[in-house]
Amino acid sequence: MAWLAAILAGIGLGAAAQTAAQPSLQDLFDAAWARQPEAQALQARRDAARAQQRAAAAWTPEPPAMEASLRSDRLGRNDGARELALGIAVPLWLPDERRRSGALADAALAATGSRASAARLRLAAALREAWWQWQRAVADVDTARAQRDSARQLAADVARRTQAGELARADQNQADAAVAGADAALAQAEAAAAAARQQLQAITGSAIAPTPAAAALSEPEPTGGEAAVHPALAALQDQAAVAERTAALAATQSRAHPEMTLATTRDRGAAGERAAQSLTLAIRIPFGGGPRHDARVAAARADATEAQAQLALDRARLQSDREAAIARVDAARAQQAAAERRARLARETRGFFEKSFRLGETDLPTRLRIEAEATEADRQAARSRIELAAAISAWRQVLGLLPQ
Repeated sequence: MAWLAAILAGIGLGAAAQTAAQPSLQDLFDAAWARQPEAQALQARRDAARAQQRAAAAWTPEPPAMEASLRSDRLGRNDGARELALGIAVPLWLPDERRRSGALADAALAATGSRASAARLRLAAALREAWWQWQRAVADVDTARAQRDSARQLAADVARRTQAGELARADQNQADAAVAGADAALAQAEAAAAAARQQLQAITGSAIAPTPAAAALSEPEPTGGEAAVHPALAALQDQAAVAERTAALAATQSRAHPEMTLATTRDRGAAGERAAQSLTLAIRIPFGGGPRHDARVAAARADATEAQAQLALDRARLQSDREAAIARVDAARAQQAAAERRARLARETRGFFEKSFRLGETDLPTRLRIEAEATEADRQAARSRIELAAAISAWRQVLGLLPQ
């Protein structure tokens, strides 16, 4: 008894470990996101945005430059004339350019995070579509397998009654043909499930168990407090902010940066003369304006206008999608209730006709028709459960919620 208890405990632990090893939709999403290019480049993009912030906070728009020159008459008269000049040139910010550069850097950093969130939501949409397609295929396999088992059981019963002389050989052929059709339907369903499973594995990059875990079939229904700012709208808002601040900065940068130069010069007129020391302070102001500046400003303003218009369109579209998702969930819930009721009645009817067939009160074609109707009712009931879960998942997707 002790050995038997140990064996049973080991079997139970192994089954529990196998069930726990089956990934949920959230686990698959985490694995899929880790493989995405956006996830792998996210930290580098944040580092670039922070570097842009540090550059905007610097005292100069560009690093200072050192200048050095040497003038001599060695190749000409060679009287010993020398002039050595050393200086440093410091670029200067244009009026209000530094503040607007900082605002643009802040907007770029915010846009980096929101762009990653929008990419995560797009991945969630693709994963959810592949996930529920696989769930539907697995449900079809279960229904086809149940139909095959029922057809085999009926064919065995018909074979016994045919040998006993109660049924004709034609009935045996019909029963065997039903088994062959069920085998073909099962093979087709298994092929579709394998293809859907491979598509899901291509997204996640991880192995998927042939049969999903029962606890991982559905996501929780969203509550009223879970609908936060949609990641797609947040990404568009940040994109519009970047475009607007880019336009503002382009309007400020109407010319190249001015430069202030501080130099010292050591000059000697001829050999033997005493060298003179002088100090030079100069400023360089480039001319500005022109078609190039106008083109940059117009392009930046066009990007800002386009981003604002796209934001308005997507906000209206998402509102319509939310209403449609709620209506789809309500319809799926009503369809599930009707399908469950139909399946229950079909199972009861199948039980009645099964007994009457054994008593010889029902012919085989009627028995096969009732069996097909019951199988179809079971398939619709299983599909309705999947469709309700998929509708809830689509509702979460419209609200901008990630898989859970």
